[in-house]
Amino acid sequence: MSESTLTLKDKKSAYRIYLILGALFISSLVASNLIFQKFFYWDFFGVYTFEISVGILPYPITFLITDIISEVFGKRKANQIVTAGIFASFFSLIIVSASAAVPATSWSPVNDELFNQVFGATAVAVFASMIAYLFAQYIDIQIFHFWKRVTKGKHLWLRNNFSTFSSQFLDTLTVLLLLCSTGIINWDRFGVLLLNGFLFKVLIAALDTPLLYLGVYIVRKRFRLKQGDELALEI
Repeated sequence: MSESTLTLKDKKSAYRIYLILGALFISSLVASNLIFQKFFYWDFFGVYTFEISVGILPYPITFLITDIISEVFGKRKANQIVTAGIFASFFSLIIVSASAAVPATSWSPVNDELFNQVFGATAVAVFASMIAYLFAQYIDIQIFHFWKRVTKGKHLWLRNNFSTFSSQFLDTLTVLLLLCSTGIINWDRFGVLLLNGFLFKVLIAALDTPLLYLGVYIVRKRFRLKQGDELALEI
């Protein structure tokens, strides 16, 4: 569906939805870079115990959102959100660096040492995340649209999971290689963190498939889109 066929009310509504999805995407991405230094464990019904960074919790949301945008707004708009996320991450890095550079007062609840302990590795984390992010997100979008063409707009679950599984493995591998090579994480943790991170992301990707269907259904119903149709927004 081209933008010219939309009413003014529909255009405003479509852009509003796109902006909300973009805001959720960027906030999830930036948050994952800032909180990554805390690790937690999760006992998955006694079957497997995950040991992973809390930074991984909001990250799958970014792939869910790009898949929704890819499905209803198209490949170009999904790529624009990914690019915006890059700028947002680097801008957050500038803010954290400036905050670390100014001295804390004697009465500050968070002193310089504590602040640097929590955010000191942010620069490396953002760099590692961005390298992985560039590969993973663009590959996710490419694979998603490849399967969309192959299936002729059908089997949304197939392209969602195939694209996410591939890109999430690449993302996890790239981040861990960079974090281990810079000494933030010891190499002896590489294997278990790679396995834990990938399995966790695969599990979340499978569980979020109903949310993808729900999000796509709501947008399609709102704009009367047929299966495989996209909202072509300008700019």
